[in-house]
Amino acid sequence: MPSSDAAPDQGRSDAVRPGRSRGRDLLELTKPGITALICLVAVGGFVLADPRSIDLARLAELVVTGASASAGAAMLNHYLDRDLDARMRRTRRRPIPSERIAPGSLVAALGLAFLGAGIAAATLALNPLTGFSIFLGGLTYVVVYTAWLKRRSSWNIVIGGFAGSAPALAGGAAAVGHWTPGVLAFSLLVFLWTPPHFWSLALLLKDDYARAGLPMLPRMDDPAYSGKVVVVSAALLVPAAVLLGWTGAVTWPVLAALLVLGLLFVAVTAPLWQHVSSRLARRGFVYSGPYLLGVILALCANALFVRSGFVGW
Repeated sequence: MPSSDAAPDQGRSDAVRPGRSRGRDLLELTKPGITALICLVAVGGFVLADPRSIDLARLAELVVTGASASAGAAMLNHYLDRDLDARMRRTRRRPIPSERIAPGSLVAALGLAFLGAGIAAATLALNPLTGFSIFLGGLTYVVVYTAWLKRRSSWNIVIGGFAGSAPALAGGAAAVGHWTPGVLAFSLLVFLWTPPHFWSLALLLKDDYARAGLPMLPRMDDPAYSGKVVVVSAALLVPAAVLLGWTGAVTWPVLAALLVLGLLFVAVTAPLWQHVSSRLARRGFVYSGPYLLGVILALCANALFVRSGFVGW
């Protein structure tokens, strides 16, 4: 391992880099990008469950409680992964491995507090099923994925992908008090989105993950095989969209949009079947974010279609 990737000297003080505030470092620990994505998925589940009656106050409560829980889970992830982050070029400048924030119990305590507050508030302000859905997501991300599978199995992101689909369940539960067939189908779609999204990134950063000793690809020593798996996993999003349409939860224009988005994902990743390169892996990863955002926007458009009566539901 190159010396530049070695863990920082543990004897250094908990100093903040000049020009960078402690508040900014604490915000980074909450992974605001991922937290925002988690909230968007929850919004998608909410508007899908009952597009005719969208309670904005309940939606706001869902976003606030979900953001709190997601931020807490992210802080616990930073705390538990601090040794791995120090060994990877991509993550070694994060607040804990760079020692801008001390790797002590305070981060873990804050993480547990935010996560617990989000679960409790969702349970009390919305309903127990919403709180349970958020709890399942946090448990999967912190315990199943981060603490258990990430260092042990290349299936880590597949099983851990439930953490990303749980917000869809929370959104549906917050809207109508139960998991509708459409919400379950949407949750499955998000679950299936996670592997091609993350494995594209893993192909792009395979040397960095190997340096940390993390089995983040189906076969760490066989990128060609992993590239094919990315294509197959992206293709599964098409039948997942069909299933969502089959539940009757979305109008036909929205189903058509979901199918187009899925087919584009397949087209973007298809070259990885023949050849694996950083450029092609980057293409798959870069498209995966707009794909999921497009799905959520399509679900919001579905609510507009239904409420306007423009398209039958």
